[in-house]
Amino acid sequence: MDLIIIGLLGGLITGISPCILPVLPVIFLTGGAQSAKFDGEVVPAKRSRPYLVIAGLVLSFTLVTLGGSLLLGLLNLPQDIIRWVGIAVLVIIGVGLLVPRFERILERPFQRFGQREVKNRGSGFGVGLALGAVFVPCAGPVLAAIIVAGSTGRIGIGTILLTVSFAIGVAVPLLVFALAGRGVIERIRAFRTRERGLRIAAGIAMIALAVGLVFNVPQALQRLLPDYTSSLQQGLADSDQVSDALDLGGLVNDENKDLDKCTNGAAELESCGTAPSIKGIQQWLNTPGGEAVDLKSLRGKVVLIDFWAYSCINCQRSLPHVVAWDAAYRDLGLEVIGIHSPEYAFEKDPGNVAAGVADFGIDYPVALDNNLATWTNYRNRYWPAHYLIDAQGTVRHISFGEGNYAATEKLIRELLKDADPAVQLPAATDVVDETPDVGSTTRETFLGSSKDVNYGGGTEYRSGTRDFALPDKQPDDSFALGGGWTVETQYATPSGGSGSIRLNYHAAEVRMVVAGSGEVVVRDDKGNEQRIRIDGTPRSYALEKADAVAQGSFTLEVPTGVQVYSFTFG
Repeated sequence: MDLIIIGLLGGLITGISPCILPVLPVIFLTGGAQSAKFDGEVVPAKRSRPYLVIAGLVLSFTLVTLGGSLLLGLLNLPQDIIRWVGIAVLVIIGVGLLVPRFERILERPFQRFGQREVKNRGSGFGVGLALGAVFVPCAGPVLAAIIVAGSTGRIGIGTILLTVSFAIGVAVPLLVFALAGRGVIERIRAFRTRERGLRIAAGIAMIALAVGLVFNVPQALQRLLPDYTSSLQQGLADSDQVSDALDLGGLVNDENKDLDKCTNGAAELESCGTAPSIKGIQQWLNTPGGEAVDLKSLRGKVVLIDFWAYSCINCQRSLPHVVAWDAAYRDLGLEVIGIHSPEYAFEKDPGNVAAGVADFGIDYPVALDNNLATWTNYRNRYWPAHYLIDAQGTVRHISFGEGNYAATEKLIRELLKDADPAVQLPAATDVVDETPDVGSTTRETFLGSSKDVNYGGGTEYRSGTRDFALPDKQPDDSFALGGGWTVETQYATPSGGSGSIRLNYHAAEVRMVVAGSGEVVVRDDKGNEQRIRIDGTPRSYALEKADAVAQGSFTLEVPTGVQVYSFTFG
């Protein structure tokens, strides 16, 4: 019951937020009383049209949100193909409303069901289906949880209830608007006598929406409007009840049901069932001809699976250990497989990952797990995460997060000896463990609106374009903005001229993940200045690397054209 209430509340809040404004003209006009002309006969629209429009929207939004990413991953298709199909359908329906002859061509496949059903179908349900495929509401806390659950395959009865109730919550305000549009059109004589004009207006509105979606115009318009629902969204996100209800958990299946028999970071080998399969991979790097690696073909070898992401600071500190193990033990029976599981959208780009693979000197196979299918199949929740598999294909050790490298290497050596008692092992690798003590450094800081962390400014921090001012007093372990900034879902970028960032931290190492083109000027609290040239896709750049953790502060001048994603600390 909690999930249903939360879904409805989240949907209702989204349904009255600025993000639904671009679709309202289409809802208003397609919900109104139009007519269609067949063989000289003008047929009034069915009174059920508004309900059909909204029903189609609810159905397609639910199916796309829950099953879209999962299905596209299985078919190895681009993630935005459903959106483009929806845009194409909007254009086709719009042209049909403008050109009756074209509409009759569209209706022909349905004529075998009888002329009565064909007349003035009005594209109500079809319009709703198209809108549901392209309509992505503001990513409030409920929708964010649903999207993660769908994209990672964690779809259970709770997720379905949450999604359907959310879609119904969004649909209620839209249905009110559609019914209002029908009521206005039925009551005003000028509308009733100009049905053809209404059809043309509806067709133009649909085509305009489709063109706007192609060029992301709705998002630009949304940024110009104040988000009058942000406080409601934040209140929902901060509720303990919501936090508990949205903890949807992992997807347990026959492949991974025994993984919980392993203890995180155990000092001795354990037995945790046959290793789950590697699945849903978009592309392989560092394999002959890009061929996939099948775990069953590796029986007889010890396998280390490393879940990582190239811009993750925790992974960057872990990778030297993994690369060293690969170099030391590859010819002695160890197979290392990197499962690149993106945290950011830019980490899904194969070119970006390939550049990261080269930067870190990775020669072992790397799988692009862009839909987090393998991540989910291993019930993983961490960057990095190491799964050690013996020569018989059984998971024998799991280690989440940084550290524990000496224990993991010790167990690798034990399994290599078990697989081949005659093997001559070299001395253990000697890579310095740079894992920071828990709580000793500033927490990873994100600037995107979807999970902004450590904001210490006085101006409200949310998506959109606005002016910020650096505060007179700023808390430790925080950032603040100065000047005009546009805050997007995953990054922030100056909106005019340049913007400033003040970063207070305690760490030995400070890095920033940025993209775009321009020169960032960095000044520390001792008066030192450095200039960092940014050019290209998102990368991690060093701001500070000292011998010991210490308090510090940076002020960054960021030009227009540079996108700042996050700051990481070590």
